[in-house]
Amino acid sequence: MKIYEFNHKKPQIHKTAFIAEGAVITGDVTIGAYSSVWFGAVIRGDVSPVIIGNNVNIQDNSVLHQSTDLPLIIEDDVTVGHLCILHSCTIRKNALIGMGSTILDGTEIGAGTFIGAGSLISGGKIIPPNVMAYGRPAKVVRDVNEAEKQEMKRNIESYVKKGQIYKDSKQ
Repeated sequence: MKIYEFNHKKPQIHKTAFIAEGAVITGDVTIGAYSSVWFGAVIRGDVSPVIIGNNVNIQDNSVLHQSTDLPLIIEDDVTVGHLCILHSCTIRKNALIGMGSTILDGTEIGAGTFIGAGSLISGGKIIPPNVMAYGRPAKVVRDVNEAEKQEMKRNIESYVKKGQIYKDSKQ
């Protein structure tokens, strides 16, 4: 892992967070308790702040960045799948961003929402809570069902455990 200070701002990473080898984190970035940043992920807080809550997993090769005066905010208990691009957006609690998705400036993903793999959400969109949306461009297709909510929860718990196993193996 590489952690860089930028413009006198150094990432603030909770002691319980797992940061994988090969991840790069720069500047004004805050990462909460039991969160994980996986192999090859890049989180650049060199324009505006990046705030990542607790129990969040940023999976392999994802890129997080922002525009001037538009922070990137990820609330607690969120999954960001492999190869995602998040740019100056807000991801509310318990959401899941499917692999290969792109979420652009000013977008808000509602709490408990499932964004399907490969989706594109252009800037300024508001996706309501507890829905499934997918496509390029993404459209809301239905409510998230109970089985999907449970699977999203299981995935978060799995990544918290896996992150701690990796963290313990490094010491």
